[in-house]
Amino acid sequence: MHFHIITIFPGMFESYLGDSILARGIKEKKIKVSFVNPRKFVTGKYKKVWPDGNISAAVDDRPYGGGPGMVMRAEPILKAVESVIKKIKKNSKAKIKIILFSPSGKKFTTEYAKNSAKKYTDIIMISGRYEGIDARVSKILKPDQTSIGDYVLTGGELPAMVLIDSISRQIPGILGKFESLEEERVSSSEVYTRPEILVHKAKKYRVPKILLSGDHKKIEAWKTR
Repeated sequence: MHFHIITIFPGMFESYLGDSILARGIKEKKIKVSFVNPRKFVTGKYKKVWPDGNISAAVDDRPYGGGPGMVMRAEPILKAVESVIKKIKKNSKAKIKIILFSPSGKKFTTEYAKNSAKKYTDIIMISGRYEGIDARVSKILKPDQTSIGDYVLTGGELPAMVLIDSISRQIPGILGKFESLEEERVSSSEVYTRPEILVHKAKKYRVPKILLSGDHKKIEAWKTR
């Protein structure tokens, strides 16, 4: 699985992807994560070279009709996505999914993650900022508009991390054993480990006796109670 992230803040992903299971998956080439910054495709009056040599590239502008904040322009995002699609299509067997994060989009679920891992080789995620993305991006690309919950974030980078994590878990070999998938085994919101008796502020907290019984049938029944 190859994840392609369209974002103006690729650095936000470094720590999250550099540790634990995802880092191992990347190292073992089971997953790949690439970034494309829309600023690279800014041209015309939106690109300015300052006297000190620094270059500024504006990916946003004021919203038509007024209102607070700024809106991400369609052109840099469309060009960024098109550049990714052009590279992907060099592989004739590639199957592409485009996702745009939106608070009003379809709710992301484990089932969504499973289907995505099964059906696609490349997933392009568009991470917006400011007050949102020019609606013409959706009209042209017709992406899956997806939400990770009933709340608003300052950008689409966190949702992208959530999807990378959840979808990657569904890829064989990422977790080591299939049984490691919590959703594929009998599980409980209550889990315990050593010691059997925990003493905290002079009070004893014990592991439920059923978990120490060795009776696997009763233990499984307890987990699904």
